[in-house]
Amino acid sequence: MKVDRNGHRPGAGGWQLWSLPGRALALILAVDLLAIGVAVVTATSLTVAGTQWWWFAALVCGSVAHLEIARSIERRREQSSKGVPYTNLKSLWVFAAVLLVPLPLVVVLTAVSYGYCWARVYGPSVAHRKAYSAATFVLASAAASVVLHAGGLDQVPRLPKSAVSLLVIAAAAAIWWLVNYALVVFAIVLSSADASLRRALGDPADQLVVAAALGLGVTVAALLVTMPWALPAPMVAVLAVHRDLLLPQYLRAARTDAKTGLAAATFWTEVVNAELDRARLAGTSVGVIFLDLDRFKRINDTHGHPAGDEAIRAVADTVRGEVRGADLVSRWGGDELAIVLPGLGRAQLHAVAERIRLRLAATPITLTRTKSGTAQVLPGVATSMGLASFPGDGVDADQLVLAADSALLDAKRNGRNQSVSATRR
Repeated sequence: MKVDRNGHRPGAGGWQLWSLPGRALALILAVDLLAIGVAVVTATSLTVAGTQWWWFAALVCGSVAHLEIARSIERRREQSSKGVPYTNLKSLWVFAAVLLVPLPLVVVLTAVSYGYCWARVYGPSVAHRKAYSAATFVLASAAASVVLHAGGLDQVPRLPKSAVSLLVIAAAAAIWWLVNYALVVFAIVLSSADASLRRALGDPADQLVVAAALGLGVTVAALLVTMPWALPAPMVAVLAVHRDLLLPQYLRAARTDAKTGLAAATFWTEVVNAELDRARLAGTSVGVIFLDLDRFKRINDTHGHPAGDEAIRAVADTVRGEVRGADLVSRWGGDELAIVLPGLGRAQLHAVAERIRLRLAATPITLTRTKSGTAQVLPGVATSMGLASFPGDGVDADQLVLAADSALLDAKRNGRNQSVSATRR
C-alpha cells in the first residue's frame, strides 16, 4: 500500500481525498453533499419551457467552444496555480445560465463544463479538487438565485430592465463571487499546514478576471434573449480577456518563488534596474537589503528540511508585512532574502532593516512538519542584514547587490543578528 509524504494512505482509485487534514476533509465533503442536495431538491420541481432549452443548448455549446479554443492556455495556468485560487472564465457561462434557465440546468451546465475540462483541458488531475470546484459553482449559483428571487426577479429570463433590476443582478453576481471565492480560500487554508491566509487569498488583481466573467455573463444572457445573432461579438471579448488577463497570470507565476510566494531573483533584478532608471531621472534614492537567517542550518538539522521550509515561509510573510506596497521582496536563494525599497536613503534604510530584524526576533514560528511529528515553536529567528543604497553604494544593480552582499558578510563576521551598511567607496 502506497503512502504519501505525510504517512497517509491514498483513497480508492488513488484519490488523495482521504489523506487531507480532518477539517479540510469535512469541509470538502460537506460542500459536495450540500451541492448534491441542492441539485436533487431543485430538480424535483423542475419545469423547463421550450425557449429555455434552446438557451441552455446555446450556453453549453458556447462553454464547450470557449474551453476548446482556450484549452492550451488553461492547461498551463492550471498547472501553475497551486496553493492559490484558480480563476477562470467558466463563471461567465454559469452566471449567464443563472439568469436564463432553472437552477437544475445550471448544475448540468457546471457538470458539463468541468467534465469537458477533465477530458480535454486538465488531463490527469486530482478528482476531489475538481469535484469540489464544481460544487462551489453550484452553491454560488444557488446563492445568486436566492438574491435574484429576493429582489423580485422570479421569472427567467432575469435581465436588467431598470436601474433597480440592474442593482439586483449586480448584487447576485457579487454574492456568486463571494460564496465561490470564500469556499475556495477556506479549502486551501485547511488543506495544508503550510498554507497561509495571505497566500491563499491570491493576488487581488486576479479577481478582476471573475468580475469580467460575470459582467460578460450578463451581456451574453441579454444577447441570447434579444439578439442571438450578435453572440460572436462577446465571444471575441471572451477570448481577448482570456489572453490579456489570464495568460499574464501564468507569466507572473513564472516570476514567483514557489516555496515562499516571493519574487524570483531574476524578476527582482529586473525591478531593481527599473527603479534605478526612475531614480536617475528623479534624482532620488533606491535602497537594497540582503537578509540572511542566522544559523539556519540548525533548524534543518534539528527539525528537518520540511520544517526549515516552513520557517522560511514564515519569515517571508513577516518581512512582507513590514515593507510598503511599492517595495519588492525576493527569495535570493536558500535562506537569503533580498528587498528593494525605492526612495529610501541610507538612514531610512537602516531604520527599516532594524524594524524587520527586531520583528523577526520577536515573532514566534510554529513548525508542524518536524522530524519528530510533533509541532515545535521557535520564539523567533535571528537575522543578519546587509544594506546598500543608490547612488552612494553603487550605480547599477550589480554594484548594489555586491555592496549589500559584502555588508551582509560583515554582519556575519561581526557576530550576526545585526544590520550593517555597505562601506562607502
